[in-house]
Amino acid sequence: MGLEIDGQELSTAAMAEAKPGLRKPVFTKVAQLRPGTSGHTLTVKVVNTKMVLQKGRADDRQARQTRIAECLVGDETGLIIFTARNDQVDLMQEGSTITLRNAKIDMFKGSMRLAVDKWGRVEVAEPASFTVKEDNNLSLVEYELVQVFEQFLIT
Repeated sequence: MGLEIDGQELSTAAMAEAKPGLRKPVFTKVAQLRPGTSGHTLTVKVVNTKMVLQKGRADDRQARQTRIAECLVGDETGLIIFTARNDQVDLMQEGSTITLRNAKIDMFKGSMRLAVDKWGRVEVAEPASFTVKEDNNLSLVEYELVQVFEQFLIT
């Protein structure tokens, strides 16, 4: 069973060959992150981790446990707070190198937070050779939402 195009039936193998390959990820640096953006792939080092929420009982396998940790991560261009959720929390060990795929910027109280939802991936990577630039914390920059009203003049 296959797909028919212009009267010709393509087999499953032929469809797999016709499918374009995956794109190579374009890695972003922390200093390049901006509010409201998404689809970032970064390699960062974990500077520290702080558990901010832990709900549910660990001994009850039926109940879903919710864990949220704020992790300060960075690269050679700066730092940002990464909000790790549930299984991501276990990977965020101080000093480890992490690759974040399809990460997005969430705003929390006017400052940027990096997050990876169900469409992204958090992976432990090989130890990186860079030194984290600790004097450029993007999460300390406060942003304000400004509404711009455009006025149309009719003459």
